[in-house]
Amino acid sequence: MSASDFDHLGRPIIAVTGLGVVSSLGMGIEANWEKLTGGISGIHRIERFETEGLRTTISGSVDFMGDEPMSSVDLSYRMAEAAGSEAIGMAGLPDDDFAGPLFLAAPPVEMEWRFRLALDRLSAAEREEAGYDRLLEIARQHPDASIYHSTQCSRISELLADRLGTRGLPITLSTACASGASAIQLGVEAIRRGETERAVAIGTDGSISQESLIRFSLLSALSTNNAVPEKASKPFSKDRDGFVMAEGAGALVLESLASARARGAKVHGLILGCGERADDFHRTRSKPDGSPIIGAIKAGIEDAGLTPEGIDYINAHGTSTPENDRMEATGLRAVFGDALTTTPISSNKSMIGHTLTAAGAIEAVFSILSMRESLLPPTINYDNPDPAIELDTVPNTARKAEISAVLSNSFGFGGQNACLVFGRAA
Repeated sequence: MSASDFDHLGRPIIAVTGLGVVSSLGMGIEANWEKLTGGISGIHRIERFETEGLRTTISGSVDFMGDEPMSSVDLSYRMAEAAGSEAIGMAGLPDDDFAGPLFLAAPPVEMEWRFRLALDRLSAAEREEAGYDRLLEIARQHPDASIYHSTQCSRISELLADRLGTRGLPITLSTACASGASAIQLGVEAIRRGETERAVAIGTDGSISQESLIRFSLLSALSTNNAVPEKASKPFSKDRDGFVMAEGAGALVLESLASARARGAKVHGLILGCGERADDFHRTRSKPDGSPIIGAIKAGIEDAGLTPEGIDYINAHGTSTPENDRMEATGLRAVFGDALTTTPISSNKSMIGHTLTAAGAIEAVFSILSMRESLLPPTINYDNPDPAIELDTVPNTARKAEISAVLSNSFGFGGQNACLVFGRAA
């Protein structure tokens, strides 16, 4: 090891040696990057299930991972396996013997309605008892492995650990829309503490269903611009009306820079800093003064040993909801000041939708690609600027740019805020 292997606080510098992604744009880095930088939307009308009576009938669902009906656990696993295998392969490591820990961001699980209805279709005698006790008793009398596995929070990580050959007890976390970024942070911290030389961090979410759409609709969080699906997600625009629910997975192989150099691995980017703050104001709304968002942004930049002036591009959380976009801009302006108007900031969600638990990981992948390829993905559908949010959104068309540091924001329902700072590989 040499001094160049450590950061400003004497910690191991974290290299990213592998990337993988699945989204509504397709499977794999190449397909996603081509469409993302081409300003192509993956938002479409829902065909997976009946949408009559729903206020929102569009999504960024991933419908190419298999034909048979899948639970959210099944789909989340398949996307995570595809992204994880791609990332580990890119890192030049065996994708069945990774030999490092797994940190997984996965959606919360519960018994899905098709399983509940299947149990309810049993004989009348078995349905005499009412309530949750009845459900448990029927389940005991008619054990079904598929129902059991669909309700286990650790199921996805257990399958991934076996498939990818990770080491130790896999960690599963679910902190809403900040989950993917938080999984990466856990991997970074494990390497910094010297617990491992490498880790794989994956965020995945395949939870689009009638019930999930109804829940977000009741929060008035979803766009109802159903007529032209690809135009529905419009972050930072004056006429934005909500986010578009989406699915996908992102994976990163994290490794100490010294380890990557020792084995001659290609470094695609660096993780320079991580910042997080909790917001206890409301289950969905941000604190009005923006202090948790401001604190998370500042913490990430300071952890990277940078100042706001050292950030060349911001990969926004940018959900396309009226309040979230306004609060993100408010928090950024408090940190960046007038420089915010000339710092490029774009939202991948304008094209892929909001992948919820997976968002932080997928957007981390795109952030690193932006530096590696010197190309900023656009914010599409930016045709009606909001005069209250003055930003350089990289509107509608990708932009060439030499950038050395990227800030990626993830702000979740329930108050978890996570910000990552990425650096360009030397």
